[in-house]
Amino acid sequence: MTIPANTIPSFTGAPNTAIPALPSETPILGRRVLAPPERFEYQPSSRWVRGVLGNTAIVDSRHQLLVWEPGAKGPDYAFPLAHVRTDLLVPSTAGDDASAKYVRPKTEFVQWFDLVLDGRTIPRAAWKYAIPGLEEFIAVSWHTSVLDKWYEEDEVAWGSPRDQRIDIAPTKRHVVVKAGGVVVADTTGAIALFERGYPTRFYIPAQDVRLEHLEPVELKTVCPFKGQSSYFQVKGTDQPIAWFYPEPILSVEPIKNHVAFWNERVELVVDGEVFVDTPKVWA
Repeated sequence: MTIPANTIPSFTGAPNTAIPALPSETPILGRRVLAPPERFEYQPSSRWVRGVLGNTAIVDSRHQLLVWEPGAKGPDYAFPLAHVRTDLLVPSTAGDDASAKYVRPKTEFVQWFDLVLDGRTIPRAAWKYAIPGLEEFIAVSWHTSVLDKWYEEDEVAWGSPRDQRIDIAPTKRHVVVKAGGVVVADTTGAIALFERGYPTRFYIPAQDVRLEHLEPVELKTVCPFKGQSSYFQVKGTDQPIAWFYPEPILSVEPIKNHVAFWNERVELVVDGEVFVDTPKVWA
């Protein structure tokens, strides 16, 4: 339920300025750092995960591991061998260029497999980690050149396994976006999206975006937590500054028909002040 902003008690103070200095680092207090692991790490998962090529399920698993490589920010699924069509896999003889476009694995401790189906061979489609303890598990690449679709439960999954939380909340804050000194968006009906490791993003209703100043870009990307995105740039320029999700995944469905801007590429003004995710220290 959304409560109208003008009915929430407040007081006239200095919420943007009366901010103490950040605490100093001490042996008993420090800023939280979500650092990539220094070793292989895993987390059991019980999602229903399926990977499909054409009309054939290559992966069908309800219990798997999320595996992080040393230095990796995100994980891959490692499936029990019985949950993957290993009868369609053969040891790979392809060179490193066949997997160079993959985000992972980066480790050298893997054995590669090609996927062979209906006369088609997909090189380096899967791998086993040559790590003690993971002998009975196998990973399958999420790169778009390998399988056609992935599903987590009954929802299409994008990009990579999900391992982090995104929170969204409607906000009545007055959000103004300027590009090159020109106002390209102005709203009091944005959705604030909070994602670990990223700045706060304000998703602005399309009707509050001045699309006459923007033009679509051919660029498309996928996010495992939000879906497939398309982009805008200011007319006459060549740098994308905004994006939207035509069909976002269910957990962030409210951002449909909303446009977000790169805080770093525009002037983002919130309630009359230039927005910075880490506030200025006024103490």
